Amino acid sequence: MNQKYDFTQALAEADRCLLCHDAPCSKGCPANTDPGKFIKKFRMQNIKGAVRTIKENNILGGACGILCPTSKLCEKECASSHLDRPIQIGKIQEFLVRHGRDIGFKVFEKPEATLEKVAVIGAGPAGLSCGAELAKKGYNVTIFEKMGEPGGVLRYGVPSYRFSNEYLKAELEDIISLGVKFECNHPIKEEGEAEDLLTKGFNAVFIATGLWDAVDIFDKKPEGVYNSVEFLSSPHTGRLDIVKEWIKDKKVAVIGGGSVAMDCAGYAVTLGAKDVYLVYRRSFCQMPAEKNERIESLENNIHFMILNQPKDYVTDVNGVVTGIKLIRTELAPAQGSQRRSPLEIKDSEWILDIDLVVEAIGNKAFENSNKLYPGVDVDSRKLIKASLSNCRTSKQAIFAGGDIVRGPSLVVNAVQDGKTAASTIDSYLKQRRD
Repeated sequence: MNQKYDFTQALAEADRCLLCHDAPCSKGCPANTDPGKFIKKFRMQNIKGAVRTIKENNILGGACGILCPTSKLCEKECASSHLDRPIQIGKIQEFLVRHGRDIGFKVFEKPEATLEKVAVIGAGPAGLSCGAELAKKGYNVTIFEKMGEPGGVLRYGVPSYRFSNEYLKAELEDIISLGVKFECNHPIKEEGEAEDLLTKGFNAVFIATGLWDAVDIFDKKPEGVYNSVEFLSSPHTGRLDIVKEWIKDKKVAVIGGGSVAMDCAGYAVTLGAKDVYLVYRRSFCQMPAEKNERIESLENNIHFMILNQPKDYVTDVNGVVTGIKLIRTELAPAQGSQRRSPLEIKDSEWILDIDLVVEAIGNKAFENSNKLYPGVDVDSRKLIKASLSNCRTSKQAIFAGGDIVRGPSLVVNAVQDGKTAASTIDSYLKQRRD
């Protein structure tokens, strides 16, 4: 597991920065956190200024420093890559946010909430970002959350060994200090209820519900097969003891090759699984997970069953899963820049004996989600149709962003959607006011 920087390590890494005039790293951050600026301030010993830059641009800057695939974003653009290796921007960012808290530095003063009321549905990254930006402008913001605590995927979709509840609590305190109100255990679930908020004192609504229904691999799911959502959220839903009992000294298979699959496999290891297998139909290099995540999984003695396509589950007489029927695959010949597809190898079926399976191949919108906002256009996947440039939907005063618009995406993209929505909502309400 990657260790966090202390002050000396963070400053030494920042000293490697070339201080580029055009800061290509800043252009590589979807949320405009501006690493070129905060690293320069850190280099100049303006530590509070560096922290302020991060948090003013990205209210979840600490979380993004830990969870962002920086090697594919800001660090990918780093000019130092051509000389040695990219600056470890994510680690510097996480350190600065954490250090700011350690020294008691408060970036924000609570603004006076004198403007209109805005409702946000969903307390995940997009909703939190939108709520914070609107509160900074003086709006009365209420975030409605169906779960018992705010955080969305940060709380219910990431194992604690990667991102702790204590760290999330500190990030949330920055948002609460701005005057954002949370209504947890308050699902918006009745038909038309999202739009009805406009008749209940709210002047605008931002929908940021995310995607929480898991994509199933097969039509039937036998006992002993679980999805990534129920597995990773178990510490927060009162099911941790049950999950520990499922996992302890058992053979566990995780199907998938993305970051969530790596999280599930790592979590199974921490819960005492005897053996953990990652089953993926493509090659090791084609896994969507970051390289460091894959390497960390290997270091945790997780078995990579690459180039294997699940075909069916094997069960006992009681309908409990006992194995996965797999067929080996090979990659199709390369055709230009097109991604090489896996082809099944004839007569190569075999069975992997396991005690428990976690499916981690993605999430989708729940089946009747569009009934909550019947006046808002959605596509065939039940994703809300909204422009990423302004988060406007087909219905006036209703805005949307995050995964419910993009499909499965990154935390940092959700943060940017929240910022974009807040700016658009502000413009919309100013126009109405005038």
